[in-house]
Amino acid sequence: MSEIIKEEMIDEDAIVLTIADKIATIRLNNPAARNALSTSVMASIQEMLDDLHGSKEAHVVVLEAVGPVFCSGHNLKEIIGIDREATMLELFEQCSKMMQSIVNLPKPVIAKVNGMATAAGTQLIASCDLAFASSTSTFATPGVNLGLFCSTPMVALSRNVSPKHAMEMLLGGEFADAEQAARIGLINYAVAEEDLDKTVLDYANRIASKSPLTVRTGKAAFYSQLTMPLDEAYAYTSRVMSENMQTLDAQEGISAFLEKRNPKWRGE
Repeated sequence: MSEIIKEEMIDEDAIVLTIADKIATIRLNNPAARNALSTSVMASIQEMLDDLHGSKEAHVVVLEAVGPVFCSGHNLKEIIGIDREATMLELFEQCSKMMQSIVNLPKPVIAKVNGMATAAGTQLIASCDLAFASSTSTFATPGVNLGLFCSTPMVALSRNVSPKHAMEMLLGGEFADAEQAARIGLINYAVAEEDLDKTVLDYANRIASKSPLTVRTGKAAFYSQLTMPLDEAYAYTSRVMSENMQTLDAQEGISAFLEKRNPKWRGE
């Protein structure tokens, strides 16, 4: 049974964090507001990510939402009320920090999407390490339709899909269905709505069964090498693998494989 670790209620917005069986779940829980990323919601998510950073109880994080809209992006009523550029910049910097915290979290983050995601909501999904969606889910970066180009969502989007597919979404502002989102790499794949919970849980359990030290090392190395020239990437990852091989978990894992038994991870 899940234990509610933290529940944030701010301006009628609710974010819930639970941890059970090594899996942490962050749940966007304000369907009436289309799970919009208001400043208070982003602050709450940021606090939860910070808490999870050093958690020994959670090995993997699932990000999910209640209602037909996974996340509609920024709260437009809040944005339209900001009349100072400096305040507006603070809002987008807050969002950017939160998205980077997902990437930099030393635990894999899985987006479980069952509904519509737009603008920063699509950015949120693209920032996660893995994403699975129901076949009825839809995705868009429609800011261009409102005269506000999705420039910050573009950062995460363009690091997941090819430039032409990213520009198709950014310039057209139209919805992509789950099949298209999977085809272009925005999500891993789409499944029937009734299979989504099991699909995500099975994958989360699979990750949680691995050495947390090895997963943490691998995630950090993956994102670090992405922007390196080829020779630097190989030099860097060669060092990472050499250091990884010296850990007790690597030695235990290899020994367990050779001895045909399940490994006992020590996290060191």
